[in-house]
Amino acid sequence: MSEHIAPGTADAPDGQASPGGFRPTAVAATELGAIGRWVGLTVAGAAADVHVTGISLNSRTVERGDLYVALPGSARHGADFASTAIESGAVAVLTDDAGARLLALAPDISVPVLVVDEPRAVVGRLSALIYRSQATDGSSPSLFGVTGTNGKTTTTYFVNSLLQALGKRTGLIGTIEIVAGGDPIPSLLTTPESTDVHALLALMRERGLDAASMEVSSHAVSFRRVDGVVFDVVGFTNLTQDHLDLHGTMEEYFRTKAELFTEERARAAVVTVDDEWGRRLAAEAGLPVTTLSTLPAALSGSADWTVTEPRPRGLGTEFTLRSSTGVELRVHTGLPGSFNVSNAALALVMVLAGGADPAEVQAALDASDPFTVAVPGRMQLVSAQPAAVVDFAHNPDALARALEAVRSTDPATRVIVVFGATGQRDQGKRPSMGAIAARLADVVIVSDDDPHDEDAATIRADVLVGATDAKESERLDCQIMEVFPRDEAIRKAVELATARDTILVAGRGHEVWQEVKGVNLALDDRVELRKALTARGFTVLEDDRIES
Repeated sequence: MSEHIAPGTADAPDGQASPGGFRPTAVAATELGAIGRWVGLTVAGAAADVHVTGISLNSRTVERGDLYVALPGSARHGADFASTAIESGAVAVLTDDAGARLLALAPDISVPVLVVDEPRAVVGRLSALIYRSQATDGSSPSLFGVTGTNGKTTTTYFVNSLLQALGKRTGLIGTIEIVAGGDPIPSLLTTPESTDVHALLALMRERGLDAASMEVSSHAVSFRRVDGVVFDVVGFTNLTQDHLDLHGTMEEYFRTKAELFTEERARAAVVTVDDEWGRRLAAEAGLPVTTLSTLPAALSGSADWTVTEPRPRGLGTEFTLRSSTGVELRVHTGLPGSFNVSNAALALVMVLAGGADPAEVQAALDASDPFTVAVPGRMQLVSAQPAAVVDFAHNPDALARALEAVRSTDPATRVIVVFGATGQRDQGKRPSMGAIAARLADVVIVSDDDPHDEDAATIRADVLVGATDAKESERLDCQIMEVFPRDEAIRKAVELATARDTILVAGRGHEVWQEVKGVNLALDDRVELRKALTARGFTVLEDDRIES
């Protein structure tokens, strides 16, 4: 949900502070004069000798020795908080003309001020300079980035799990958590701000990690959160309708994703070519590309690696991954759904593109089953009878895939889905999500997701229009109801379920807060589902990460 925070709101009163623990313990100082030269400015006199040992966009996370970057925000300018930053130890401020005018009116600005036209345009590469985040001596961890509409989180977990199975010490940066060789840190954004990203990479190098995997959202590219980062391998999952509130059109959404697939940002790429966007990206990318197809050749064309012979195994799938040169790998994922086959295959090919030996990878697959790792809020099984699943599916394609994945082959079973749509986001996907639910579920319970500042009833109405129109025009045999608040909708789903049915609670996944009119209400779908199931006498599965 916080992925949509505007790029300049880090110091607005209602903004979220960056979590602690991102920084390395020791950073060699960079002189302010060198920073000035890097951004095209001359720093005169004693100011040129000021030592900078960190950089922050947020006055509340400033540490002694920092360069404080004051950006314009949606409500306030970061320059309004410069005094706080200086009190916390900032030794210089970088801002724009508007910020400089505000600072000129402040009586207590006692540090040098650098003024550039677009501070955000330089902050990523400045962070790389200050933290020396990606050393050229081979001491930095290999970095794997994953982008696409759906599957980023699971694929990064799969990359991380396979690398660990290969004996690597790993880090992880993503929607759910950040791991840098210590205790996990809950994540606020899919991709943290560039200052935090570079500090994290420096911390991982300091702690001797071998590799790291990272989610890269389109917001991260648009808001320059990965500026100055060079990935060893970037991977592409898919592109479907989402985030058009930011990008406007699918073409612009694609163009933003494609910016990651350039020589400036990555050394190699793995692109899933199951959709037209993937095939186009593979053809247009400005760096070496390995292609992956998880569909029959007639649907996706030829590829460097192809998934063949998928077959059910428990809740998951086992399959063969075959290269155009004849190399074959036997693979298994314990997570349900064909999309998790795609996620596992992409993770595997990315690790191979990063230099792993196929024979060693096969040994790790056989010994550790790394693609059965639990991913919080991603097809997370809460009970088996009824099968109760929580998933992050929050756009049309993801919802369709999740519903198809949980459908049993037993015709006597029903699928009951609880979902909604997010407020102040792409409104065009709401009716299509309702229609998809009506087509693929037996009982459709429309409730609230995160309304934000939008009227929740209006959002539900938009979803219900799509569901009821599809039911009537296509003569679908499903039951549609509106139940709110969301915890009541979850209880209703459990009340309607028999032990043979399947309940899918979709849209929020691992999230533990629901934002309504600017207020964060405690709400974890997994917790509510467990409580409702237990109250009805059903057995829930033990999972110590379910409330993480």
